Amino acid sequence: MTIKRLLFVCVENSNRSQMAEAFARIYGGDDMKSFSAGSKPSGQVNSKAIAAMEEVGYDLTLHHSKSLDDIPEGEFAAAITMGCGDSCPNVPAAIKEDWQLPDPRDLPPEEFYQVRDAISKKVKELLERI
Repeated sequence: MTIKRLLFVCVENSNRSQMAEAFARIYGGDDMKSFSAGSKPSGQVNSKAIAAMEEVGYDLTLHHSKSLDDIPEGEFAAAITMGCGDSCPNVPAAIKEDWQLPDPRDLPPEEFYQVRDAISKKVKELLERI
């Protein structure tokens, strides 16, 4: 069995990319390994993201904000940036995309959850293509 690796990148690695990594873990199964990172990581996962993922049964407190330097070398099935102006990191990937998603950091809970749900949908669609 070949394990496929996914990478999700945003600036702070505290909201969108963390939730995308979590959904990839939820939906990806044993043959998928997901990572997230930030070009300028904040050093912490946003408490709103933790609460949003708790609502869907995932414990985001187990994650931490990481730099692109913390990502293991090697090929990825997909490298996804999260609509924050970051260029795709220079990693070998079969799929490179930018998902135009608003930064939910300062949004009220209802709008934050809409971004979470959009990420969930996009991750499911990505996994179907891989």
